[in-house]
Parts: sequence; C-alpha cells; structure tokens
Amino acid sequence: MVSPIDGTLRQLEATEANLVKLERLWDEIEQLIDGNVISAPDVTLDEAHEDLCRRFRLVLGKLPAINGWSPSECLMDYNQIKLFRWDAGEVGEPGIHVSTEESIHRQGHELRAYRFEFNAFRRTLTRKAVQELARGIDECLQRLAATMASDAHTYNPSAPMSDPDWDELRSHVTQIDTLLGSSVARPPRWHDVRRHIAFGLVCDLNDIIEHDWPTVKPALERALYGDDDPLPVEIQDLSELAVSGPPGTVATKLNWERLTAQDFERLLFCIVRDAEGYENPQWLTQTNAADRGRDLSVEQVEHDPLGGFCRKRVIAACKHWLRKSVAPRDVSLLRDQMRLHQPPRVDRLIIATSGRFTDDAVALIEKHNQEDRALHIDMWPESHLEHLLAERPHLVAEFGLK
Repeated sequence: MVSPIDGTLRQLEATEANLVKLERLWDEIEQLIDGNVISAPDVTLDEAHEDLCRRFRLVLGKLPAINGWSPSECLMDYNQIKLFRWDAGEVGEPGIHVSTEESIHRQGHELRAYRFEFNAFRRTLTRKAVQELARGIDECLQRLAATMASDAHTYNPSAPMSDPDWDELRSHVTQIDTLLGSSVARPPRWHDVRRHIAFGLVCDLNDIIEHDWPTVKPALERALYGDDDPLPVEIQDLSELAVSGPPGTVATKLNWERLTAQDFERLLFCIVRDAEGYENPQWLTQTNAADRGRDLSVEQVEHDPLGGFCRKRVIAACKHWLRKSVAPRDVSLLRDQMRLHQPPRVDRLIIATSGRFTDDAVALIEKHNQEDRALHIDMWPESHLEHLLAERPHLVAEFGLK
C-alpha cells in the first residue's frame, strides 16, 4: 500500500518531470526564434517551430495549478514573431523593441514563475517530514554512539556496522534525500554522509557523528526555510481592520508550546542574526547533547569613538524548557562547557530559555558576574524574550507564537 507521503511525492515528481520537459522544450523554441539553431534540411524553421509548440502545449496541459495558478499558454506563431520584430525595427524606438521581445519571450517568464512557486510549495510540503527524519537521525546517532562507547574495548574501526540503528539511520538519510528532490540544495558534506552510509564501517559512523552531521543538520534546517517565504494573511485590504475597530485587550503571552526545540533554536538565531551590533552568527552543534540543545556563536561588535571597534565572542545556549526552570546545576554545567568552545575566548554567555530561572540560579549568576570574571553571563528568560519579540512582531508571526 502506498503511504500518503509516497503518494504526494509521486505527484510532485510527475509534476516536476513535466516541468523539466517544458523547460527543455522552451529552451529549444527560444533558440529557434532567436536564430541560434538551424533546422534539419528537410524541415523549415516555421515547421520546426510549429512542431515544438505543439509538443509544448501537450505537456503544458498536464501541469497542475499551484494555489489556483498555472502558467498560461502564450506561444507566438513563428511568422507573427518575424512580423512583430519587423514592425519594431521600422519604428526604431528602444521601448517598442523591449516590449516586443518581452511579448515573444513571455512563455519563459511564466515557466520561471511556476518553477519558483513549485520549489517553495515542495519546501513547505516536505518540511515537517524532513524535520521528523532529522530528529530520528539524532536519536539513532545517540544510541549508536552509546553502543560504540560501551564496546570501546572491542572497538575495530574497520568492522562493518551491523546494528539495527545503523539500518534505521540509512533509511532516514535516504528518505530525506528523496524528500528534498531538486527544490532544496543539498547541504555541505551531504555527499559525505551518503558516502559513509554506503561504506558502512565503524569508522564511517564516527565520521558522521564527529564531522558530517554537525555540519549537515543546521545547513539542512536553513535550506528548508526560505527567508522570503510569505505568511498567509486573512484580509485583502488593511483598511478593513480600521473599519472594524476591534475591541478587547492585547494578548502579550506567547504560545511557546507551538515551537519544537529546533524552532526555538531557529527563533534565537533570527533574533541574534538581525540585531544591530551582532555579526557572523553560526551554530555550534552538539549531536550527543543530552537535551539535544545547541549553542549559537556570534560576535558582538561595540564601537568606542575614542578606541575604535571592540569584538566580543558570545555564546547563546538555547533551552526550550516549558515545564522546567534553569537551576544552579544547569548554569554551572553551561559555564564549564564554555571551555570546549575555546579558542577563541568566550566573553559572554547568554542562557536563553522559554521557561524561567530558579531563585538560586539567579543568585549564582549574579554572584558570578560580580566576581570580576572574564566570562559574563546573561539571563534571557521567557519574560525577556517576550520583550525582545514585542519589538520584532514579524518573528511572532513567522513562528506562530500567537
């Protein structure tokens, strides 16, 4: 039996196959009408163009709409093209010439618009499935790493992998590859993951854990989210809001439960990435972290009009904790982990949580910061994030926090 996602992928693949055919046919038509090819000796240019257009229309009829829109058929007759160009040359005005060429090549614009919509639609449709598979890879790698650590005394890098979790890992990677199709660029080191999966030795597992997956995972997440992807808006004209004069109180509480741990990390990345005075944000992935949390590294740039620019290295620890507060033990552990991110030296640690800090954790952080240490610790509890997001309503909408 074909699963729903398999059925969906088959329709997407059939649609893309038709789109690729249309792009190829249009390329041939375009070369013909621009005089870049010569037809066969027994076929006139007019006949060749007519045949290509006939095949193009046949495939175009099998291209489904996306959100109610599909490319219109706007092919021009070969003799009509010659006449249009002749008339434009007679007039001799650049504007007429540009308008003529735009009309002749309109079909190409339609195809490029459809390709854009198709890639965005496929990204949206497959995003959740890819994220679930990525979480499955995390879990497989954690279990495999634990198994490898427990059998360290018999560790043989050249031995073949024979663990069920390895088979599950291979399946997840293959499924992601299929879901991405041609609409999402493969992350750096993706081919390394596939190569190590194919070799299937213990040393390949180690390479995936230590090198490949920490690079692939954050890049994969970024590729699944287009910064310019639109959000749905329920009205056609904003003046409708003024007419209705909506009563009631303003909701300030954010719905953190709508976010996954990865969504929360991405939200923090967006806040830091777009903030003035912060540069070069990047993930520091810890595949085997107990809570699967990740640290974000960024440079804070301060300008002293007398001394010039000063750069500080900042690490933000992301903790999407809904029913747990940050305790002194958590603060101490994070503080000790900063040594793992050096060099260069870490000047500032931000602990960002969708929850709160215990009183003892607050006291520990305040005492730490008063002791004239090189590392300064900042607390970003839920209340502080609500303040930051009040100034960034586009992120509240982007992540569906209300």
